[in-house]
Amino acid sequence: MTKICTICARGGSKGVKNKNIRDLHGMPLIAYSILQAKECGIFDCIAVSSDSEDILSAAGKWGANHLIKRPDELATDQAAKLPVIKHCFIEAERIAGHSFDVIVDLDATSPLRNPKDICQCVQLLEQRGASNVITGAPARRSPYFNLVELDAQNVARLSKALDTPVVRRQDAPKCYDMNASIYVWRREILLNSSSIFNDKTLLHVMPEERSIDIDSELDFEFVEFLLRKRIDNERG
Repeated sequence: MTKICTICARGGSKGVKNKNIRDLHGMPLIAYSILQAKECGIFDCIAVSSDSEDILSAAGKWGANHLIKRPDELATDQAAKLPVIKHCFIEAERIAGHSFDVIVDLDATSPLRNPKDICQCVQLLEQRGASNVITGAPARRSPYFNLVELDAQNVARLSKALDTPVVRRQDAPKCYDMNASIYVWRREILLNSSSIFNDKTLLHVMPEERSIDIDSELDFEFVEFLLRKRIDNERG
């Protein structure tokens, strides 16, 4: 099956200014996703979508095949992710002159994933007959044990109460935090869906240390620390 990797990176970041092209251990942040996709060796092409010429220029320098200018209406703070990915995919097919069977979208702000994570997500889609695959990490909080919400009277209650109360977090049903790192779709599912959740949506579980999504300066510093630790370990 033909496969395309899309990477969508907006220029107007509020939490971390210019984060997608900010230097992270000698490379712009967006370069990590591009190089991971290339290292997988499974993609026919890599398409980067952005409203920023600086991001598109950096993406081209680091090996993206198709540079797609995102329209203004898909570059606002309110723009949903799914229409952005669809636009990038449709434009990439138009430029390439043919269709792709599988779409893998990598979030540019999740540089700690590795190529193996990406390949395993694609394998899960193909081997299990999934409609699409999302990624997540074991949740730190459980809606069955220590995650609460307020009712109409502002009374705190468990988000999900069971008939038999859970007295230890380890006994609660397993829950996962979506880490927004990798999304995989079959072509017809992406083009015809309005939600990432479908009847055959499967989850690929990643460890917490590869699941950080950079949304603040603290996230960026934490990722820098973990990358430095990873590099030191690889050097022995």
